[in-house]
Amino acid sequence: MGDGGLLPTILHVAGAVALLLWAVRLVRTGVERAFMVALRRWLRLGAARPPLAAATGAAVALAMQSATAVGLLAASFASAGTIAAPAALAILLGADVGSALAVQVLMFGAGWAVPVLFVVGVTLFMRARGRTGRQVGRILTGLGLILAALAMIGAATAPLSGSPAVRSALGYLGGDLPTAFLLGALVAWALHSSIAAVLMVATFAAEGALPGPVALALVLGANLGGSLVAFGLTLGTPVEGRRVVMGNLLLRGGGAAAALAAMLAGLVAPGYFAASPHAQALVAHFAFNAAVLVLGLPLARPLMALLARLMPDASAAATPERPSALDPAALADPPQALACAAREILRMGEEVEAMLRPILRLYRGWDDALAETIAARESTVDRMHFAIKLYLARIGAGHGAGAGLARGMELAALAHEIESAGDAISRGMLGLARRMSEEQLSFSERGWQEIADFHDRVLTNAQRALNVLMTLSPDDARALVAEKERVREVERALQRAHLERLQEGQAQSVETSNIHQETLRSLKQVNTAFSMVAYPILEESGELLSSRLAGRAAG
Repeated sequence: MGDGGLLPTILHVAGAVALLLWAVRLVRTGVERAFMVALRRWLRLGAARPPLAAATGAAVALAMQSATAVGLLAASFASAGTIAAPAALAILLGADVGSALAVQVLMFGAGWAVPVLFVVGVTLFMRARGRTGRQVGRILTGLGLILAALAMIGAATAPLSGSPAVRSALGYLGGDLPTAFLLGALVAWALHSSIAAVLMVATFAAEGALPGPVALALVLGANLGGSLVAFGLTLGTPVEGRRVVMGNLLLRGGGAAAALAAMLAGLVAPGYFAASPHAQALVAHFAFNAAVLVLGLPLARPLMALLARLMPDASAAATPERPSALDPAALADPPQALACAAREILRMGEEVEAMLRPILRLYRGWDDALAETIAARESTVDRMHFAIKLYLARIGAGHGAGAGLARGMELAALAHEIESAGDAISRGMLGLARRMSEEQLSFSERGWQEIADFHDRVLTNAQRALNVLMTLSPDDARALVAEKERVREVERALQRAHLERLQEGQAQSVETSNIHQETLRSLKQVNTAFSMVAYPILEESGELLSSRLAGRAAG
């Protein structure tokens, strides 16, 4: 590899980096598909105390191989009002430490682990009958690919240390650490993974391609870039979630800049952490994130209070209405017109999902502005539903029966289901929250936790349904229907648990009994409505005829 010149070496490095990125994504996808509901629940349960929240965030980030994914979850919880903003920030700070731990584990993976992970992972993925077993196989295979990619990067970069061009570039970076810092931030942002960026830096350093100061500056920059990734991904989310990510950006990104300034001032040197450059990069990465956690936890509450003043909630402000996807000119082409209707239904679903996400905040404290926003979204959904029905009728009126007419009927039924989900939120849950405020009621701690968990499960399914509506994937549709069944079982179990508390005579449970039960039923109705997205896809693929899925649709 080293005799072929610089270009083949760069191509080998690029290929290994691409494999590393795909492998990290493979692990994260497996964890999300197999354990997402449990992980989300652990995060919410761990939010009771800041140290526990941080520890939970670290554990989940270690499992998911991504602090960014955990940050998005924490931001969504803060937006929904199921956890407080300081607790969400504590989760995110802990997740940064968890991702740093993941780097340590992966970097020092034993060589014999690669074939073992491949054999066990592929066997599980190919032979396991249950969904969880297959996803565990996916996770193990991904871990093996990560270790293999790191070995490929090491082999590919070994010749670089002798390249005059590389020596010249490193010589420049060694004398301009701020540029190395910015380069590290750019690489982490471009890869959308600080784990992958730090693993690359450590591997290059291990092969002698990076001196200690440059590696340390690159690692600090990767921390800034990693915090920028979550910030960019949450720009369009509610302000409550953006505040959490902004807090992490200020602490982690600002801390990285401060650490670089300390390096330039001679207050910090790579030799403080370890002897070899790659060990210096790894130890410094973990030490930096641990320091940000220790210093950031006491600052979480005042920082979030400051950001609440600097980033006020403008959700009630009037926003320009998006143009409709129902293009009259497309009516002459039924397939195109049906695609327009499907896009408008997707927008309907997004509006309802935006109603569902923050509704529980009203159960904890009434907010006129938020209530008005939810009601306004419901009016929008009603108008969209009516327009979709008329549009589909115009398609059917101009063309005879056939596949297009059948598809139009499916879309009309789906629009009705999504509109009914909006009704369950605005006419059901909104009224229940108002009643709790007027009568000054509150759920028991256990009752609130049950409702928060159930709400998060339904919200996750609603988001999954919107993805299915975009991708039309039979695999994802099958998973959505399976989760619908689990939601029904969970709702029954929660109703039984509530009745048991009533029998025990718990005062809070008695006072809020009807509200508790009606909230669960409304959430179940929302879940069922969104799950209807999957049935036309499965019917088209023939799976409703060969399984019990069709018989379950009425549930």
